[in-house]
Amino acid sequence: MPRAIHPSPALARIGATLALLVSLLSCPPARAVELVFNYPIAVGGPIARLVDEMAAEFERENPGIRVKPVHSGSYNETLTKSLTALRAGQGPHLAVLLASDVFSLVDEDAIVAIEDLLRTDEDRAWMQEFVPALMSNSRVAGKTWSVPFQRSTVVLYWNKDAFRQAGLDPEAPPATWDEMVEAARRLVLRDAAGRVQRWGIQVPSSAFPYALLQCFAEQAGARLADEDGLRTHLDTPEAIRALQFWVDLSRRHGVHPPGIVDWGTAPADFLLGKVAMTWVTTGNLAHIQANARFPFGVAMLPADLRRGSVPGGGNLYVFRGASPREQEAALRFARFLTAPERAAQWSIDTGYIAVSDVAWRTARMRSHLAANPSAGVARDQLQHVRAEFSTHDNQRVAKAFNDAIQSALTGARSPADALAAAQREAERLLRPHRR
Repeated sequence: MPRAIHPSPALARIGATLALLVSLLSCPPARAVELVFNYPIAVGGPIARLVDEMAAEFERENPGIRVKPVHSGSYNETLTKSLTALRAGQGPHLAVLLASDVFSLVDEDAIVAIEDLLRTDEDRAWMQEFVPALMSNSRVAGKTWSVPFQRSTVVLYWNKDAFRQAGLDPEAPPATWDEMVEAARRLVLRDAAGRVQRWGIQVPSSAFPYALLQCFAEQAGARLADEDGLRTHLDTPEAIRALQFWVDLSRRHGVHPPGIVDWGTAPADFLLGKVAMTWVTTGNLAHIQANARFPFGVAMLPADLRRGSVPGGGNLYVFRGASPREQEAALRFARFLTAPERAAQWSIDTGYIAVSDVAWRTARMRSHLAANPSAGVARDQLQHVRAEFSTHDNQRVAKAFNDAIQSALTGARSPADALAAAQREAERLLRPHRR
């Protein structure tokens, strides 16, 4: 009987190592998850850079995930590009889109409910951290479809030097409509020929005029749409009064530039001293702080029957069409972007509202507020906001509303006729959704 041959321990170890190497070579590591992140910004610059830096930081902390930020133009352009790509089977995994577009995205079956992605107690606890007022546009049919990220309210900025020159208290912004008109009259500056060199007040009316009118309407006690997005109330006496006041700032009081004021140039007009007061979002705060050559203040919008503003801006949406692994990675990135320390720093760097109560309590945010009290105005104003105007078929309804507002501001129609036409068109567009 032949004797059994036993390999030496050294040879046995070599054999085991070779077997392991063969196994590893035959089973390559799982590929990294690649996320397409559509982000609405028309040009580069500081905010685009900040988004790219956050994506790179996330990749360092999550080596199995790659994020490709796609800076895809305006909010409307980003929505169009995201839906077009989705229909072609190449949709994004995550996108920042208007919070007010939630009904349209649900109707398109384009997005996944956030609750359906939550797996752990930590996930569910994260969902409870957001400021409630910023979640007002997130829920449809009993589910949450997005979480806040790039959010802001419209606030009043005023030039303290201009106030002082006009004999106004530079530390006392107008608190009511009447006070704003009176201050604006005194702030208008004309040259020897009577040409206006500085307007008293300016409210932008391109791009998102419906949002600015909603500010006036909330202050006048109007409610422009039902919470279910199925009915609008654009031609009520309160809404007409709000638009009439906006029109009167120019046509009756002579304190506001005539016609349409461009949304994109409104902050520049304020910085250049062309206007003494302006209504723009807190998303411009960091830019104005960095570039103002005069002392300025930030205040809540003036009141009529009540104070009011709009919680506008963009939310994070997870898109359908992604694999479960990709959706899990998208949720992880959303949690990363909205983590308290990062949300606090994002707010400090941009002026957008920190989206969680925990972020407002971080040491860096408390320190920032102590040095820059104006950064807290947007947070404080949230107690005076309701959900941003939002309906089914939101893009077309909002366009009809925007066109009506602009026709009144240019004098083509009276506020009552313009809003009556917008209400008829909104009713036509929304009627099929009520069946």
